[in-house]
Amino acid sequence: MFAYQAADDLLKDQIILVTGAGAGIGRAAALAFAQYGATVILSGRTTKKLEQVYDEIEAADGAQPAIFPLNLEAAVSKDYDDLALAIEQEFGQLDGLLHNASILGQRTPIEYYEPDSWHKVMQVNLHSAFLMTKSLIPVIRRATNGSIVFTSSSVGRQARAYWGAYAVSKFATEGLMQLLADELNGEDQQIRVNSVNPGAVRTGMRATAYPAENPETLALPQDIMNIYLYLMGEDSLGVTGQAFDAQPK
Repeated sequence: MFAYQAADDLLKDQIILVTGAGAGIGRAAALAFAQYGATVILSGRTTKKLEQVYDEIEAADGAQPAIFPLNLEAAVSKDYDDLALAIEQEFGQLDGLLHNASILGQRTPIEYYEPDSWHKVMQVNLHSAFLMTKSLIPVIRRATNGSIVFTSSSVGRQARAYWGAYAVSKFATEGLMQLLADELNGEDQQIRVNSVNPGAVRTGMRATAYPAENPETLALPQDIMNIYLYLMGEDSLGVTGQAFDAQPK
C-alpha cells in the first residue's frame, strides 16, 4: 500500500466533494476524509445510499456532511453549474474534488461492442468529469490549496483486450488530468491535479469484472485510503500531474 501516515487534523476545515460516494471506494474516501476533519459533500445517483454514508459520518462524530444527488449519465452543463453555485453559496469554496464514480460497461471485443453502451461509459466516466471540473474550477480557485483527484485504472495505462470503453475512458481520464495539471500550474499553482489507480479492490465493479475471483484475496476500500488522504492534504502541496498507484503493482 501507499506508505503515508496522515496527521489527525490533516483535513480540518476542508470542503471535499466525492462522486460515487454511496458505495465502494467513494464511500470509504468520504468516511476517511470526514475522519480527518473534512466536511464532505456526498454525490451519487442513489440518495438512500448517500443518506447511509451521511449517517455513518455523523455517528462517528464527523463534521456534518452534505448530500447532492446527481445522475452522471443524464446530467447536463446546467446541473454542474447548479452544483457549483450551491457549493459557493453554502461553503464559499471547494478544497478538494475526488472523481470516483465510474461504470464498467461491456467486457467484449470491439467488433461486438454496443454503441449505446460505449456512449454511456464515456458519458459517466469521462464527459461528466469534464463538465463537473469545468464548472467547479472557479469554486476551487477560492480555496487556498485546491486538489482535484481523478480515478484511473491499470487498463487506462496499458490497455488489455475486451476492456472496451472502460479502458479508453480511463486513458482519456489520464489525459484530462495531465492537461488540467499543466493548465493550472501557472497562476493557479494552488490547484493540483493528479490521478490514482486503486488496483484490485473488493468492490461491486471488481466482482462484475472478475466473477470467478476470490474477493478475500483483495484489499478492502478502506485499506487504500492513504493515497487519497495524501493527495487531499497539505503534504502533497506542489505535487501535480502525477499518476499514482494505491497498491504495489
